[in-house]
Amino acid sequence: MNSITLAWTTRILGVLMVATLAAGCSVRRMAMNQVANALAGTGTTFAGDDDPELVREAIPFGLKTMEALLADLPRHRGLLLALASGFTQYAYAFVLDEAEEIEPKDFERAKALRARALKLFLRARDYGLRGLEVGHNGFGKRLRADPKTAVKAATRDDVPLLYWTAAAWSMAVSIAKNNQELMAELPAAAALAERALALDEAWDHGALHEFFISYDGSRAEAMGGSKKRAREHFHRAIELSGGLKASPYVSLAESVTVAEQKRDEFNTLLDQALAIDPEKKPEWRLLNLVTQRKARRLKARAEDLFP
Repeated sequence: MNSITLAWTTRILGVLMVATLAAGCSVRRMAMNQVANALAGTGTTFAGDDDPELVREAIPFGLKTMEALLADLPRHRGLLLALASGFTQYAYAFVLDEAEEIEPKDFERAKALRARALKLFLRARDYGLRGLEVGHNGFGKRLRADPKTAVKAATRDDVPLLYWTAAAWSMAVSIAKNNQELMAELPAAAALAERALALDEAWDHGALHEFFISYDGSRAEAMGGSKKRAREHFHRAIELSGGLKASPYVSLAESVTVAEQKRDEFNTLLDQALAIDPEKKPEWRLLNLVTQRKARRLKARAEDLFP
């Protein structure tokens, strides 16, 4: 058992013992809430880690522990947000990333990993929708019926849930392009992100603008996409992150420059991503390390992407 998992186990068991021994139901619930609040805030610890494989091994334990707590605290908004973001990041950074890495050598294994990633993204989406339901009863049903009207109920406090739900949902759609039912739900995911952008466009140092680099850049204009808008979001994301996040560079390279067959710009963007020192922003260390791994893989595939 690694050190992160051991620390979590000790912390959780200690509080759960108090909860179990507590005479009153209210005392037990208070203890459970303390554990839930503590676990819901562990994301920053992982974000600063410099060992992606260690984090990869530790995350499933934490996610399953939070799911167990959620059974007793089904409306704990912090847990629902942590599960939405945790499953999204785990699926993207580790499961989907591995699928992309091994696809040239083992297509069947990559296919299985993509199927797993799809399930994890949908799981994350559902937790996000549950979190939004806590503050807005019936939100999910209204969202599917009339996305643009439904999201007007969301407030600035909802921005993190709006973002992670939209991110998970759109990633699921990107994997299951042949699933017409899921494809038809893309406007709902977009409406969540658009509402979040309207409420707090600078949230999390430009994370919402990063979303729209891929969302606008990867769709044809006939489908509502816009390479021009994607570039505008890219520049704003760079501005808000101080150029210290590798992800906007990689997103633009992958979603726009490949489509436009601009190989020189593609190489420049990936070189800029790789030039970022992860130590400059410790809170983004893990994100940058994982993103730079993807940048190196894209560079290696340049001959295939630019025939």
